Amino acid sequence: MSDPRSARKPTLEDVAEAAGVSRATVSRVINGVRNVDPKLHAIVWQAVDATGYVPNRAARSLVTRRSGTVALVVSDAVSHDDDPFMRRFFADPFFGRIVGGVMSVLRPKGIQLALQIVGTDEARTRLVGDLGQGQADGAVVLSLHPDDTLPQQLYEGGIAAALVGRPAQPVPISYVDLANDAGGVLAAEHLIGRGCSRLGMITGPAHVPASQDRLTGFRQALARHGHAWFPTVEGGFTYESGETAMLELLERQPELDGVFVANDVMAQAAVMALRGRELRVPDDVAVVGFDDSSAALDARPQLTTVRHPLEDMAAEAARLVLSRIDDPSLRVESVIFDPKLVVRQSA
Repeated sequence: MSDPRSARKPTLEDVAEAAGVSRATVSRVINGVRNVDPKLHAIVWQAVDATGYVPNRAARSLVTRRSGTVALVVSDAVSHDDDPFMRRFFADPFFGRIVGGVMSVLRPKGIQLALQIVGTDEARTRLVGDLGQGQADGAVVLSLHPDDTLPQQLYEGGIAAALVGRPAQPVPISYVDLANDAGGVLAAEHLIGRGCSRLGMITGPAHVPASQDRLTGFRQALARHGHAWFPTVEGGFTYESGETAMLELLERQPELDGVFVANDVMAQAAVMALRGRELRVPDDVAVVGFDDSSAALDARPQLTTVRHPLEDMAAEAARLVLSRIDDPSLRVESVIFDPKLVVRQSA
């Protein structure tokens, strides 16, 4: 005889029975009530999956005054769907790692993720208005332009938000970041340790704080080793810009024997450009990238690179947002992660 419950939708009681807890505990977990044992969260959500129970988000919203959604907002100077930035968003492993990190925190809590890409002042203003009206409970934000007004607008709108990356302009919003200058130091010390003496760097966009910090760390470390100057070429964090920058760097420093590249996508292209000039990596030119992304593993040879723990950083940003949703009076925080050198075959 078939289980009579198979003919009806699973209920809270079914979840409670599967989890071995009370109906009230299940309700508290699903409705995001604070001060529930984290172990119970995992047990309840496992039972939700096992029973196939679907929380009634409309009813939950009426009780908690929350949408059960957090927005992941990418703010840059883009204006239409076929913009090159849009193509880079879906192709660059950087963004996929951010999404994965945020989801690792939201999914176990039954919170949905809404991706928002805004590229105009009008779109930013509309987004802040939508968030203020409850279309999402908070936002994890990637602000990619130094003149971006969105962080300030989010603060003034009282939106629970956290940035991935230090804001270009000071604003009282929590953020997570990497000690990018320390990453530049790691790259410099490794190349010097290999015996490289004619060094160069392909930087990221000059207006991006992370790019500035990576260059600063690299420059200061080389200065401590007596290198008063080295050529730099600005790239745009894209494959095409990495290839162009590598060729320009070779023109400026034909005897180059070591190069630090500000992200792995550009470093992968730099390796291909060097091979096109019949230069061997790392025998003729050692290459160090930055991020430890899938591009580092796809490169031939695989890239020595500075590890950028994007998944962990994005997860922490999501936790900061959820904490502020629960308690808007919390002080703003900064959480800084440390980089690590990952040695492979390119240097």
